[in-house]
Amino acid sequence: MRAARCHTLGGPPVVEEVPEPRGEVPVDVHFAAVNFADVLVIEGTYQVKAEVPFIPGSEFSGTVARDGHGFRVGDRVFGSAFIGAFAERVAVSAASLHRIPAAVPMEGAAAFGVSHATAFNALRLVADVREGERVTVLGAAGAVGLAAVELALLLGAEVIAVASSEEKRAVCAELGAHTVLPYEHLKRALQEAGGADVVVDPVGGPHSEQALRGMRWGGRFVSVGFASGEIPSIPLNLAMLKGVTIHGFDFGGWARHDRERLAAARIELHRLFAEGAVHPRIHAVHPLDEVGAALRVGRGAIGKVLLEVARGV
Repeated sequence: MRAARCHTLGGPPVVEEVPEPRGEVPVDVHFAAVNFADVLVIEGTYQVKAEVPFIPGSEFSGTVARDGHGFRVGDRVFGSAFIGAFAERVAVSAASLHRIPAAVPMEGAAAFGVSHATAFNALRLVADVREGERVTVLGAAGAVGLAAVELALLLGAEVIAVASSEEKRAVCAELGAHTVLPYEHLKRALQEAGGADVVVDPVGGPHSEQALRGMRWGGRFVSVGFASGEIPSIPLNLAMLKGVTIHGFDFGGWARHDRERLAAARIELHRLFAEGAVHPRIHAVHPLDEVGAALRVGRGAIGKVLLEVARGV
């Protein structure tokens, strides 16, 4: 089968013939999503290292290739794994697979799982957002950011979307954000908008502190990633003086320490997906041979970038 494989950390993935994978449930990949974590794994800067050579890619949709473990050949599924998705076939545990709702296209399923789960868990499990609260989303036009805007609105929040360009802010406004802001003078802009009860931050960097300074007393700040490439250093006296609690969300930690609540949140989120209440936005779709171009889109994407994998082509 064909796959994009990395032979050195930091080196570009090369599309080549590789052996079929082994695992519980083999899935013929139709679409694979590009996540920021995939870029870090390829660069060798992710907190968990992949052993070279490896096939990157952590999120996909496709069809089951062999009966077993509760699945039948042809079942439409989406799922995730640490690596292996940038390939014509991936093999994963049955527990990491979910059936695609009948009305949902393959592309939407590939773009949904990681970003929307990250955003929903940050809002629901960590921040416990309540109706009428004001939620500020940094990096609001990225995949996680757009998911957070959409889901915060569904939870009844007033949403302030912060994004770096007029085009990105326009997309957030079209999605329903009540206020859209640039990063310039963020603290003052947030305060003038009435402050924030919750901040969801997938970006990091210097904007994190400015967003925290613009929060209301007693708010909840949730860090979910560092797309800027910079882990912020926040003076803790700010948290003390403002009564703000600072949280982080990471799938691995929750899976180890509170798997039951994580599973319950997944059921709730997947119900919203099946009902058509959430709509992942796809920025671009590249063929597998253009994996390098897909990875280079980076923070310029408004939504999710996908690889389309056509087996045997």
